Amino acid sequence: MKRWRIAGINFDHFHMGDLLRQTSEHPDAEIVAICDEHPERMVEAARNFNLRPDQVFTDHAACLEQTKPDIVVLCPAASKHGEWVEKVAPYGAHILMEKPFAGSVPEADAMVAAMKPTGKVLAINWPLVWDAAQQTAHRLIQEGLIGEPLEFQHCGGNRGPLYHGADKIEKEPSAEEKAASWFYSAKQGGGSLLDYMGYGTTLGTWHLGAKVPEEVTCTWHGATGLEVDEHAIAVIRYAHGLSRTETRWGTFTDPWTHQPQPKCGFVIKGSEGTLSCYDYEGKVRVQTRACPEGYEIPADEVLAPNRNPIEHLIHHLETGAPLIGPLTLHISRIGQQIVDTAFQSAQQKKTLRLVG
Repeated sequence: MKRWRIAGINFDHFHMGDLLRQTSEHPDAEIVAICDEHPERMVEAARNFNLRPDQVFTDHAACLEQTKPDIVVLCPAASKHGEWVEKVAPYGAHILMEKPFAGSVPEADAMVAAMKPTGKVLAINWPLVWDAAQQTAHRLIQEGLIGEPLEFQHCGGNRGPLYHGADKIEKEPSAEEKAASWFYSAKQGGGSLLDYMGYGTTLGTWHLGAKVPEEVTCTWHGATGLEVDEHAIAVIRYAHGLSRTETRWGTFTDPWTHQPQPKCGFVIKGSEGTLSCYDYEGKVRVQTRACPEGYEIPADEVLAPNRNPIEHLIHHLETGAPLIGPLTLHISRIGQQIVDTAFQSAQQKKTLRLVG
């Protein structure tokens, strides 16, 4: 079997630690390098994964030229996804980009164009895809349990992006950390809408079978003195009805520890029933015409190659098996279209036709 050489470049997003851990645990993969312009951001990863000094870089070109990775994991700020794909693509590696797809639809399209000459794969990681309830819900929808999926209601978020690090280790951010973080910078694509709404729009699109909406209405709110929103709600109109996605920094608790109220997760309405899958709960609740009172279905055990994006992408590259929906450019682009339209709608304070 091929030994997959993987480099992690740009540590703007703390999910890099999770992805490097998944690489280190894969029997046919190895971390060959990490790279960031700020050396202090790599200290923990270098220690955790026993990397040598010659595997730690501050220059991406030197990193790619010297280590020649097969796959590059990218975790830049949302506004810099296009810039980093353009930097990395010429070196001929497959790219796994941490969510969101991009800062805008034009940027997403530029990323696809940059990758096209290389013939390599660009995949977008949405961490919620690997939750057992999400995968179980999608299987049940595909099997026709609730008929044709027509509507999704989504609520997503957490206490805030700086209240936890890699592997969900809790911490309390200082005012200085917030001021210095790209998450709170409008110029760098910060804010709860751009951070989290893509979960609802992308996984919602997946569950609805890639249906494309017609228009979006969105509003948002941010604390006094912040450049970015901390709470946003979008209503998405399809030809057959409405869906909704809400995102919030500042939930009472994080959903992976104690579900806040309202719960984070999805409700999917179909022509023959409804289905709810709340984040990290390990079960799905279903209503059907035959059982309107509803019942619970335990979440499936998630097995390889669907436990995390590293093993899933490697499996795809080795076998040609399709990527799971949200990782594909088609599903992620529709999700990006909805996010772009929601952002512009909130700015302009009016309903807008779907962009792009």
